[in-house]
Amino acid sequence: MAIGLASTDHFVLLTILICILVHDCSAGYDVESTDTSGKQMSAQLKLAGGTTEFGPDVKSLSLTASLETDSRLRVRITDADHQRWEVPQDAIPRPAAPGPEPKGVLLDSPGSASMPSHNTMSSPSSDLNFTIHTSPFRFTVSRRSTHDILFDTSANLVFKDRYLEVTSALPADRASLYGLGEQKKQTFRLQHNDSFTLWNEDVTWSDQLDLNLYGSHPFYMDVRSGGAAHGVLLLNSNGMDILYGGSHVTYKVIGGVLDFYFFAGPSPLAVVDQYTQLIGRPAPMPYWSFGFHQSRYGYKNVADLDGVVAGYAKAKIPLDAIWSDIDYMDNYQDFTLDPVNYPSKQLRPFVDRLHNNGQKYVVTVHPAIKRQAAPHEDLFLKRNGANLVGEAWPGEVYFLDFMNPRSTEYWARKISEFRRTIPVDGLWCDINEPSNFKDWQPLNALDDPPYRINNSGFHLPINYRTVPASTVHYNNVTEYDAHNLFGLLQAQATHAGLLRDTKRRPFVLTRSTFVGSGRYAAHWTGNNDARWDELARSINTILNFGLFGIPMMGADICGFNGNTTQELCSRWIQLGAFYPFARGHAEKTTLRRELYVWESTARSARKALEMRYRLLPYIYTLMYEAHTTGAPIVRPLFFSYPHDNNTYGVDRQFMLGRAVLVSPVLEPGAKTVEAYFPAGRWFNLYNQSVALTMKAGKRVTLPAPADLANAYLAGGNILLLQQAGLTTSAARQGDLHLLVALAENGTASGELFLDDGESPEMGGAGGNWTLVRFSCDREESKGTITTKVSSHVVRKSYAPTRAQVIDKVVIMGLQSPPKSFTIYVNNVELKAARTMSRTSGVFSVSGMALAIGEKFEIKLVMSH
Repeated sequence: MAIGLASTDHFVLLTILICILVHDCSAGYDVESTDTSGKQMSAQLKLAGGTTEFGPDVKSLSLTASLETDSRLRVRITDADHQRWEVPQDAIPRPAAPGPEPKGVLLDSPGSASMPSHNTMSSPSSDLNFTIHTSPFRFTVSRRSTHDILFDTSANLVFKDRYLEVTSALPADRASLYGLGEQKKQTFRLQHNDSFTLWNEDVTWSDQLDLNLYGSHPFYMDVRSGGAAHGVLLLNSNGMDILYGGSHVTYKVIGGVLDFYFFAGPSPLAVVDQYTQLIGRPAPMPYWSFGFHQSRYGYKNVADLDGVVAGYAKAKIPLDAIWSDIDYMDNYQDFTLDPVNYPSKQLRPFVDRLHNNGQKYVVTVHPAIKRQAAPHEDLFLKRNGANLVGEAWPGEVYFLDFMNPRSTEYWARKISEFRRTIPVDGLWCDINEPSNFKDWQPLNALDDPPYRINNSGFHLPINYRTVPASTVHYNNVTEYDAHNLFGLLQAQATHAGLLRDTKRRPFVLTRSTFVGSGRYAAHWTGNNDARWDELARSINTILNFGLFGIPMMGADICGFNGNTTQELCSRWIQLGAFYPFARGHAEKTTLRRELYVWESTARSARKALEMRYRLLPYIYTLMYEAHTTGAPIVRPLFFSYPHDNNTYGVDRQFMLGRAVLVSPVLEPGAKTVEAYFPAGRWFNLYNQSVALTMKAGKRVTLPAPADLANAYLAGGNILLLQQAGLTTSAARQGDLHLLVALAENGTASGELFLDDGESPEMGGAGGNWTLVRFSCDREESKGTITTKVSSHVVRKSYAPTRAQVIDKVVIMGLQSPPKSFTIYVNNVELKAARTMSRTSGVFSVSGMALAIGEKFEIKLVMSH
């Protein structure tokens, strides 16, 4: 045990001020005993004072702090005498809490001169220090290398049966916070006095800001001035309010325990790597899911679906999947078919035609089972000892209990039975908060806790539009504790059911999410409106879910509610073509908005989706990176430029991986776009001969063509592009182009991941896949400049099974024009018979036929 590293005077003053502003400073705990062993510290806390508001205080608490890895610190505080609800291991597998607690040494007079006022646990291999302050109790987490304090609780810890409160001071002038949610927010970076309510809800007023929505993610990233980042997770599934005051963050939780995890970073990418290492890496998505999808609530029959597919083909707009909302069901019941409008004798041939054309079919499913059709099995949520009867689309319903192993087995069986009739390619878990249309009277204290979170922005009862908190799950778990886990558990069961039946990589889309949902499913922003502000805010939400470990993310393109316009729809597909998950979806009462309806929108769609499909090798490689490291596919600019403080507030642009900067039009009638470019070289992705060079970050006014979004390639990157096609399977058949964008020093790098796009594992030890790393270097000698592009094949097992080759290499950012040049491929000169061209700083060579799975080297020798 090391002694030292007390909080700075600045933080002490902040803590005192927050104590005065937020809560009664007489509340809190003292440290009764401590024990430190290696990378673990434990403490026993006793109540000192207390309050009567929200119920009696827990008198004795147990704290354990442990460095679980060199970059992850866990701090867990719970009732010392009684077991409390915690997120179960089978929902989020993770290291078990340490135990039994060391007895420690009793401190006869806490705070006296005979004992230290604080004890610090640290490790030479970790940048995280944990310090416990004894009287009154509080704790700090600091960065050992810089002494920067990352988390500093006030002395007003409150711990009651159904109310927990803790506050941490923050340096308001140096901290930029991101995350927490799910909510629609005006900005990506948290603003002072932002508040977040975490209670999953089927929101009925989709146009409102700052309301709790479908998911709960008590995780934030803090980026300090200068670029050092860390992450903070409160792993707790109970309802809560989180208040961000700029100089502090306060948690008000209605149950469970305080189970904090701190992630050291120090880069933003390192934070999400460390975070997803704990909660689970994002699920690999099948290759086809990165194509364009079309859905609508209100496709009347199979002929309507057929017409939509034909409309896309006629307009030459890519379409990889068509979806059915509840229209396909018989009386809105899962895994049934409307016998009139969607009979199997019509739907099955339609799906077979899709499959023959390389296209897919996805349908929605709900967690509510029609009461009259429910099996006589113990599968459902209960209240008062009987199956809970709620109301949903089928009428009176029972709700499946996905905590019950019999229910998950039933769900898998129903998936398999349905797929024997209609071989769907993915499942869409909707209204799984779970949504319920019935009002409930309180049954006991769980339905009306002493502290009322700000549900729906009006402090509505937690039973509003969902099942009652007094509902009971398997093993007597209450909905009060497990409510926010429902969507996660259904996604988990759906993923397992599809995998078992198809033996292929599952595609699951879920509306309701929790910490770890990305391990099983994709997500979308829910019921958005066809408005310009909703178009802009979709970026914030997608960036947020990248932090949450759910990179496969999108918004309903052209809007779900309300009538869109030709201009809005055109601009939305220009942006949506860069969403990881690109789907058009709309409500049945709205105007039709398939991308071929308006010619101007169709023109935008063809250009935007042509670029998307050409970029698919790069996007799919980003999926591999997300699956192995947690890295978001769509990222804020500060992920690549953390030392540029000007990037911290940018949320009307985003990066696709580290290479592509997207600056969309987000306002009607725009003729230009204001875009921020960090220092470096930037090449127009559409017009490769145009480049911007920034010595320092700068805002630039770009033209806003009516039919495309501005997309720029950052110097220093190598992308592999494929030919465009009307499906992902067709696009994968053509030759590939290597696009090399040189940094100012003449270097660049990139990589390519390839597999069949549907095997359950992505990059597993025994799998059939290929990974190639590309690099470019420059050498100067006696009037000649040699630019060398080479490949390093990390693994080649999949590439030989494909006929694809690199046909063309384009190098951008060369010094020009040279007096002469020579091309060597694997040390053999490429003769002039090959197609070669020179423009201003751009050099292209065609007809290469370079095998992906084989090492190659291309030298461009230029004399000046």
